[in-house]
Amino acid sequence: MNKPASLSQDRDDIDQDDVLAISSTMARMRLMIGRRIIGRMTIAKLAPGLELSHIDVLDIVNRADTPATVGAIAEAMRLDPSRGSRVVAEMVGRDLLKREASQEDGRRSVIEITPFGRSILEEMRNAKIGIIRDVVSDWPEQDVADFARLFDRFIGRFEKRLAPDAMALLAATVKDEQ
Repeated sequence: MNKPASLSQDRDDIDQDDVLAISSTMARMRLMIGRRIIGRMTIAKLAPGLELSHIDVLDIVNRADTPATVGAIAEAMRLDPSRGSRVVAEMVGRDLLKREASQEDGRRSVIEITPFGRSILEEMRNAKIGIIRDVVSDWPEQDVADFARLFDRFIGRFEKRLAPDAMALLAATVKDEQ
């Protein structure tokens, strides 16, 4: 695996037990996130019948730097274009997304989130924030601030460390699919 020198320097002052404890905690968090409890609770409350993949599509469209297209959504979801088109059409039918002609190229459609779709995203965000707020409610204010700063630093470094490996893995996957 690729290890950027600036991020992979072994440090003698880092306790191996602490690193193992972080790894174990990450595994527990991955299992909770993998079950997507917050998303399932929000769907059951606001929009029974939606699927978690619909929430993923809303998130993809919401985070897009450029106007979203069916092709970009399908690529981000790792779906074939026809399946991506069916998912978008279903979400348009449920008033989560709307399809409009591109101003740059009238042959293309751009996908936008409807007010109802935005309300679903907002409710998801509020549910997540509410849960986090409950979890840290008995922590001293400084602990919450320190954790927010350190967690962001940890995830940022984690992303930097994984970026070369992720790019290599993505390149290998694309090569295998061709």
